[in-house]
Amino acid sequence: MLSGMATTPSSNCFSHIKALALDLDGTLLRPDNTMGELTVNTLKACRDRGLHLIVCTGRSPEASEKYRAAIGAAGPMVFFNGAEVTDVDAQGGRSNTVYTSLLRFDVIDFCVDIARKTGVYFQVYFPENDEKEGRIGKRLMADRGGAEWDMYAKHTGSPPVIADIQQTLAAAASRVAVQPEKSGCVKGMFLADPAKLNEIRPFLSKQFGDTVYITKTLDTFLEIMATGVSKGAGLTLALDRLSLTSENVLAFGDEESDLSMFNAAGFSAAPANAKDRVKAAARMVINANTEEGVARFLAQALLKP
Repeated sequence: MLSGMATTPSSNCFSHIKALALDLDGTLLRPDNTMGELTVNTLKACRDRGLHLIVCTGRSPEASEKYRAAIGAAGPMVFFNGAEVTDVDAQGGRSNTVYTSLLRFDVIDFCVDIARKTGVYFQVYFPENDEKEGRIGKRLMADRGGAEWDMYAKHTGSPPVIADIQQTLAAAASRVAVQPEKSGCVKGMFLADPAKLNEIRPFLSKQFGDTVYITKTLDTFLEIMATGVSKGAGLTLALDRLSLTSENVLAFGDEESDLSMFNAAGFSAAPANAKDRVKAAARMVINANTEEGVARFLAQALLKP
């Protein structure tokens, strides 16, 4: 593993790179959730040179849009840690959902029980709202409000609606015969301090084993999705859409959920603020997100004459 900007390979080493897989939180975004000017300008320069910019994030399309728009990315994007791969045009229109994988209702029901027994905040993303079809009235739902609700709403700009999740699940399940493709949820999320999440995770693993995908996306976010879902699987689908191979993509990420993306990419880099196991898995460790490390790396590795 290489470390630091001084050891960045020359642009000749990356002549085969045609796409960049870009995690948002903790990687492109600074701790205050902003994307720095250097990052915006550098990624636009990469785009102008013909590189595909593939946003690969745990966020929803709605919570990712302002960042996608800022860098002018268009094409297949990976949302919800790979639970959804969607074609997005330059104006932000989602013209085609390439892939979606839904989590069973009984898994969410079990998670709600755990959340209520432990007092841990839990929320769930339903398939995209379409009130004309009489489905869920809101895409993101939480059982209660509180500090976690406030934090997530501020963090993503997507405030959850507060409602009884189990009642909503029961109503949704009754419509499965009419809309079997909607028979599930996109993902569930526990929000709590890391120690509490570490207590909850074994219960989920014991109950569901490898029939679900469990991952940390931030220290305080524990997410549960359908089996087979991962950023790596989503990135592979996106590359297929672009007629590219893994060797054509350079991936950037900082969290546990980014490890599968590294495996799907020909080259990977982690910012200095990344988790230790993520830095160990990356081909290179670059400057931290506070220093706009991705942009500094790209400027030297891909844009330098």
